[in-house]
Amino acid sequence: MINSYIAVTDKLWFSLLRSQQGIDEVNFWLPSGRVFKALKPGQLFLFKLHFPDNYIVGGGFFAHSTVLPVSLAWDAFGIKNGAASLDDLREKIDKYRHQEGDRHQDYQIGCILLEQPFFIPEENWIPAPSDWPKNIVSGKTYDLSVEPGATIFHQLNAGRTKPHLIRETSARYGEPVLVKPRLGQGSFRVLVTDAYERRCAVSNERTLPVLEAAHIKPYSESGEHKVTNGILLRQDIHTLFDRGYVTITPEFNIEVSRRIKEEFENGRDYYKYNGQLMRPPQNWMDRPSREYLTWHNETVYRG
Repeated sequence: MINSYIAVTDKLWFSLLRSQQGIDEVNFWLPSGRVFKALKPGQLFLFKLHFPDNYIVGGGFFAHSTVLPVSLAWDAFGIKNGAASLDDLREKIDKYRHQEGDRHQDYQIGCILLEQPFFIPEENWIPAPSDWPKNIVSGKTYDLSVEPGATIFHQLNAGRTKPHLIRETSARYGEPVLVKPRLGQGSFRVLVTDAYERRCAVSNERTLPVLEAAHIKPYSESGEHKVTNGILLRQDIHTLFDRGYVTITPEFNIEVSRRIKEEFENGRDYYKYNGQLMRPPQNWMDRPSREYLTWHNETVYRG
């Protein structure tokens, strides 16, 4: 069984994303604040245009679904939301909500995070499945190993622009999947935020606008966009972590460098965390890698 989901897609959303060069992730947003549950990470999410353009035109690999304030969705993904600006994104959402939104309200939207998106050349667009109901407004699940899904699978593989349809076994989820999605920067930020239940791992702060997903080993130093290479931190603690004034040991102990006091003659608000345990994710598979923490201790920390 190769589970997939075919979603009805706005043509303007699709066209804007298709025009972007080297795009590595997209946010397929939902105007209502609901979580998408039809797929597991790594399964294929396909785009089908509204009638009369009754074709599958692209897709991506599902990574995560969540509900976010519209401002955070924009901060994390920018134009990868399929909108030119935050105001444009709000206007598109308001259109589907059939109401004029309040520009001062940071309302919640559903977010479906897709990795490694692909866009099929128009001459290779795939007709919608023969059993596609005309009254569907959101989407439908298909098994690509049996008809009519098998025909779609064959056409995807035969097209000039195709996803890497490679079956792998996911140790994390225990079932065969298509690929293990490589996270983009925006998806990394959101997955780390949700893994830590939207609380700072050090201070327990819950004010979402001041929380940031910190890389333990920076991307510029070959650190990956993986949840196990991330910790959710309050902005000021994130800055201190990146500059080596704070670290977390492989045993999850928080250490605060003496250099804060030596260099700034202050630091009382930070030294209270010294020696405490960080608050790790509930899911042990999302917890920080010992390898990355050791690297930060030995390479970045200025103890």
